[in-house]
Amino acid sequence: MAYYISQGKIPHKRHTIFKNENGDFIYEQLFGNEGFSGKSSLLYHLHRPTQINSIGESLDLRPKAAVNFNILPRKLEGFLIPQKDDFIDSKTCLFFNNSVEIGMAFPKKSTTTYFLKNADADELLFIHKGKGHLSTLFGEINFEYGDYLVIPKGVIYQIFFETEDNKILFVESKDEIKFPSRYINEYGQLLEHSPFCERDLKTPNFIEPKNEKGNFLIKIKKQGILHEVNYATHPFDVVGWDGCLYPYGLSIHDFEPITGRVHQPPPVHQTFGTKSFVICSFVPRLFDYHPEAIPAPYNHSNIESEELLYYVDGDFMSRNNIRPGQFTLHPGGIPHGPAPGSMERSIGQKETNELAVMIDTFKPLQLTATALGIEDINYAYSWIQQ
Repeated sequence: MAYYISQGKIPHKRHTIFKNENGDFIYEQLFGNEGFSGKSSLLYHLHRPTQINSIGESLDLRPKAAVNFNILPRKLEGFLIPQKDDFIDSKTCLFFNNSVEIGMAFPKKSTTTYFLKNADADELLFIHKGKGHLSTLFGEINFEYGDYLVIPKGVIYQIFFETEDNKILFVESKDEIKFPSRYINEYGQLLEHSPFCERDLKTPNFIEPKNEKGNFLIKIKKQGILHEVNYATHPFDVVGWDGCLYPYGLSIHDFEPITGRVHQPPPVHQTFGTKSFVICSFVPRLFDYHPEAIPAPYNHSNIESEELLYYVDGDFMSRNNIRPGQFTLHPGGIPHGPAPGSMERSIGQKETNELAVMIDTFKPLQLTATALGIEDINYAYSWIQQ
């Protein structure tokens, strides 16, 4: 995030003495993403946030490739991944490279017995199905179907669900997830032509600090290893904070599509970006209004990027036999385009009701064994004209 927020109680000046009504010290913590020069926030804790009781077990979460060098277009049935009780156990990586991990999570239960911190990556959770709230040391964010949740690297959080049937697309990025620079002016404000604005964002609702001592388990992911670290005080003991770095939400339903007289290229759908990939939102929209427009996308070659589409809902006009929960991967280096008949069917159509998330990575994606286990092996040959 780029704009400033202040919540709770904070001192008048940074790095000065701050006490509560009983005269006890409040402890300041700088939370920043690039040393002392990047975006940051200052948090004020009832207790020192550094009190480690013990170290527990470690678990290797690094994904393993079943396909290292992929040239085939692929389609996966994401909903075939089994549901599991625990949030971490349910996270199933399907695609990855040195910069990003992408997969699905179908958890049944909330993370009530531990806290999470990803020290490797910014996390993006897309809520395909489910409802609940994300609880963090910055406050709580309510979420529902269609919400993106962006959790910066290092944020301590728990996730609470109101139902057992939860379906989440997750992206873990070693590079910062942020808004496209062309949407932002020199002062950090979203511009008038941006497809969303600050009022669309779901920022944390401040919660009263937890003044609790004991043994609090934080599962910390670092270098692909999940470490169990037990702390002596509740991590959500923050009496106040201010700054420009914090978790937030954005609903895909609040993304306003950009349309034109002829077919608009994918960058008009871009919602987030990093140094290594972009994320686009395809939402219901009017089709092109040139009298001879072809609404279906034209054939194109992704020479320097991989195109991964996750289908959420609606009618997907460019492909045949597409259902919610499916992925299609079109690797860099070869052309792809609409399925046979899709271009012809699109002519004269006035609108589309598709809802999808696209992730274009600038480096090739590797596939895990789980991805191959849910693959439609005939997809690569689906462009053959009958």
